[in-house]
Amino acid sequence: MPRLRAQSETVPKPRIDDVIPPAALPGGEVELIGANLGPAGHTSPTVYVDGSPAHIVLSRPTRLAFKVPDLASTGLVEVRTGSSTSNAAPIRVAHELNEGLHPVTSPTVSRSGMVYATISGPRGKATPVSVVRVSPDGRGTPFVTGILNATGLAFNPDGDLFVTSRAEGTVYRVDSAGEFTVYAEGMGVATGAAFDREGNLFVGDRSGTVFKINSDRQIFVHATLEPSVSAYHMAVSRKGTLFVTGPTLSSNDAIWAIEPNGDMRAWYRGLGRPQGLAIARDGSIYVAASLHGRRGVVRVTATGEASLVLSGTNIVGVAFSPLGSVVLATNQAIYDVDLGVEGQNLF
Repeated sequence: MPRLRAQSETVPKPRIDDVIPPAALPGGEVELIGANLGPAGHTSPTVYVDGSPAHIVLSRPTRLAFKVPDLASTGLVEVRTGSSTSNAAPIRVAHELNEGLHPVTSPTVSRSGMVYATISGPRGKATPVSVVRVSPDGRGTPFVTGILNATGLAFNPDGDLFVTSRAEGTVYRVDSAGEFTVYAEGMGVATGAAFDREGNLFVGDRSGTVFKINSDRQIFVHATLEPSVSAYHMAVSRKGTLFVTGPTLSSNDAIWAIEPNGDMRAWYRGLGRPQGLAIARDGSIYVAASLHGRRGVVRVTATGEASLVLSGTNIVGVAFSPLGSVVLATNQAIYDVDLGVEGQNLF
């Protein structure tokens, strides 16, 4: 009579070799690469993220895709098939700091780690609060009221906050008490905002113009771009290069590099609907975009190599915190996540 084999012998043990991407928002889709990740006979695999069961989207012997559970946090992912359990692999899950917001671009972070985000609202409609200040532990407090459709946010070298109104085409300077005064007018549909180390403020009129406002408040046309269907988003490197995204109807959009003298080139092309961006210390750009049909945060190195580093939908902005985390804005909430990356120290 033949000997019956134990279940551990009949069900191959699953193995995880890689997690792509290595981080996600809750609900983001992540893929596992390895072996024995598909069904074994009549036994289907299950996936656990930080102990929470995940919804499996695709299961093949060498690939398994799943959605990160809403209640999961940074921890380990493992696959179970019957009584066999895979090795545990690390995954980083973004933590929600504050919700009920309406950012349309990147938040900005102060030197003390306070996050500033907008409640922008539909164009032409006022919201009770324009800018919210969120502490590192997630406590949100109203900071600015009375700016119509607050959109772009930027700190200058002195630590003053500037806010654009896309409805009015106005740039406001905000003091430490949340009171604002007009800094510049006539900026069209003023969306993106960024300062360089010299105190020049760049503002993007999404209809096709990038303005430069020097420290004497003189206004120049710095560059012209293809109009954006939503907004321009900006970040400045330590060398003074202005990087701009502005999603169009194309699925092959670019990150544009504009030099201090106004020379412009497509720095990287191949993104779908690129939005907010931030620059890491090593010169890589982290941008909210789609890459090869997958949405999240894309890292583009200085040599032009692009990869998805975080999976998630509805991400509109990225910022580096001096506390070491990456701050993400969706169209309704603010998250933070430790990606092990340090942002550039511009000022």
